[in-house]
Amino acid sequence: MAEILPKQTNSQPLRCLVVDDEPVAIKGVVNFINQLDFLEVVDTCTSAMKATEILKVKEIDLMFLDINMPMLSGLEFLESLDKSPLTILTTAYSAHALEGFRLNVVDYLLKPLEFQRFFQAANKALDLFQSRIVLQNTKEGSDSDMYIRQGDTFRRIIWEDILFVEGMQNYLKLHFKDKTFVIHQTMTSLEEMLPKDSFFRIHVSYLINIRKIDAISGGRVFIDGKQLPISRHRKEDLLKTVVYIKLISK
Repeated sequence: MAEILPKQTNSQPLRCLVVDDEPVAIKGVVNFINQLDFLEVVDTCTSAMKATEILKVKEIDLMFLDINMPMLSGLEFLESLDKSPLTILTTAYSAHALEGFRLNVVDYLLKPLEFQRFFQAANKALDLFQSRIVLQNTKEGSDSDMYIRQGDTFRRIIWEDILFVEGMQNYLKLHFKDKTFVIHQTMTSLEEMLPKDSFFRIHVSYLINIRKIDAISGGRVFIDGKQLPISRHRKEDLLKTVVYIKLISK
């Protein structure tokens, strides 16, 4: 039976960076942030280039990012980052909403910003931040235990038992042999936490446990009766990884 832990909370407010080429827009976001005790402004800037420098030297948990900026747009900037903080996009245009969610943003706010929507987005960011899976390293050196947030509790799971992970915007489905858990987590952050020698990203929406593969055929991976698509440019790397795992497991 899975172990249930008491709800854990983040005692420190989320450290925020506001990026917008319009000073008035920055002032509005900062004003909203100051209304919420679980957020704090660490810095602000008016370009993606300056934001890049800030991210190198300061710890940022949440970024409010404008899309339409000169030289480098918010989306281009976000895509250029190897590792980005949780991000809420702000813009006067709705045309790039789908592109934003492809990049795993927390939410998409249309200008002029309304506090109710801002509050909803900020709470979603807080929930995602607090729901990040924590690897449990015991004194014996075991790292197979993980804790996922389920409502107001943290549930213990064994990552080795995960068959595959399915991405759904800012939610993930963790598929096991006989159960499925839905968690508030981005695929990128989960991928960083799981062992690289056991898990492989075969598609933008699928992360698989290599050791659970039953077969690979054409552009599909078969796991426990499920067919999962492989991105064309990732198939060769997957095959190399599978062969490597088999060699070191002998």
